[in-house]
Amino acid sequence: MVAPPDNDVLWARALHYSPNGSPALQGVSLGVREGEILAVSGPRGSGKTSLLRCLSGRLVPTEGEVWFHSTALHTMDRLQREKLRRESFGWIGTQPALVAELTGWENAALPLLLRGTAHRAAKSAALDWLDRLDAGDCAHQRPHRLRQDQCQRIAVARALITLPPLLFADEPTAALHRADGNQVLRTLTAAARSHRITVLLATGDPDVAALADRAVHLVDGRRTGETPYPATTGAEGRDTCSLSV
Repeated sequence: MVAPPDNDVLWARALHYSPNGSPALQGVSLGVREGEILAVSGPRGSGKTSLLRCLSGRLVPTEGEVWFHSTALHTMDRLQREKLRRESFGWIGTQPALVAELTGWENAALPLLLRGTAHRAAKSAALDWLDRLDAGDCAHQRPHRLRQDQCQRIAVARALITLPPLLFADEPTAALHRADGNQVLRTLTAAARSHRITVLLATGDPDVAALADRAVHLVDGRRTGETPYPATTGAEGRDTCSLSV
């Protein structure tokens, strides 16, 4: 095994993943720099979700290596991977996966509460993130009373509340209308850039991919190319007003 380059917070080499013998990833390699927003783009079925799940330790690749700093995820057992995800990774999926019995703020605060953060401090942080995401009115409602976009905003708040070093976002606005998706992406990218959070953003939309610093492209589980995007200034990073989400 060869450790990753010093300037890469996440590094993968020759990843293969073949669930039930069907290849989802075929020799994908990449490196992600600290504080970078990297888009993983490609059509439906190209392997984007499988790649993010392998990189985050949710899946174990059939072959290949995954490193987080100097830690080899591919050699960890299940409990070690779960501990690393809990302490260092954030995750936003296409579906919010909220706990039905908890209110909006309790769902958002859950990562802090599980770490032993005081109830008052956890609630204050959750309410702050919900307000940033225009979901403050959802704080005391349970998921079954909320719309899909409101639940997804809570899920984004939950992922950001610990300011994780590394955040995985698997098509986080796929289920949202354009305006809702724009707001979520503005908050997500602004938080990432201001707090130096490294983000891997899976998307099939080239306009969403253009929010990133660069994009790697997948087709049929293979990496087919890379697109760098020019740096911009401003607290919120690239403009999202023209996105078609």
